[in-house]
Amino acid sequence: MSSCEILPFSATLPDTVIFDLDGTLVDSAPDLTGALNATMASLGLAALPEAEVRHMVGHGARKLIERGLEAHAVPKSAGEIDALVDYFIGYYAGHVADHSVAFPGVVATLNWLRARGVRLGVCTNKPVVLAKQLIVALELDEFFPADAILGGDSLTVKKPDGRHLIATIEALSGDLDRAVMVGDSATDLNAARDAGVPAVLVTFGYTPIPAQKLGADAVIDHFRELPHALTQVLDRTGARH
Repeated sequence: MSSCEILPFSATLPDTVIFDLDGTLVDSAPDLTGALNATMASLGLAALPEAEVRHMVGHGARKLIERGLEAHAVPKSAGEIDALVDYFIGYYAGHVADHSVAFPGVVATLNWLRARGVRLGVCTNKPVVLAKQLIVALELDEFFPADAILGGDSLTVKKPDGRHLIATIEALSGDLDRAVMVGDSATDLNAARDAGVPAVLVTFGYTPIPAQKLGADAVIDHFRELPHALTQVLDRTGARH
């Protein structure tokens, strides 16, 4: 219990908590940067600094590559970008967890929530095969049923479309009225708003706009603060118990 903030005995936790992956559960920026720079190098372009790439993450592989090309002011056709996406995914699949790690407190907090019967899922814009590969590599798969890990290519829509989040909750047979989204960006917040679900944002993620300025229902600086934040947002938003 020492790993998470102590809650009042009467505190009510969500039925379901859905997490973003990159920048929320996992610091994957080093390996995403490596894969992006390998893709840029295939075009003879210079490497981009990790600090810059961190703010490009969150909308899937294609958008990451498009942003990398924009940083170099190099236009490419849709077909050329398709080929670059294939190159990126092929490279990244071989280096998905070279340097990526779960953020501090993630494992302890997931254990704490699971022990209290909270359903846990992942809603990410990362291709689902890569998302599952990363989750397995970091030994986080024990917390998330495989069919409750939905990637950016799992449906015909993805975040910030709320249907992506709703489908993840439904995969767990969760209660939409007692679900919470945990993410790091406006993409996650907007998906939660579209789904009618409260959102908690972390401050240590990849958003170019500070999480505190995005208008989430709660903001946390460390995963140990998450249980308390979850009960707060349920009380504040009037979720049904």
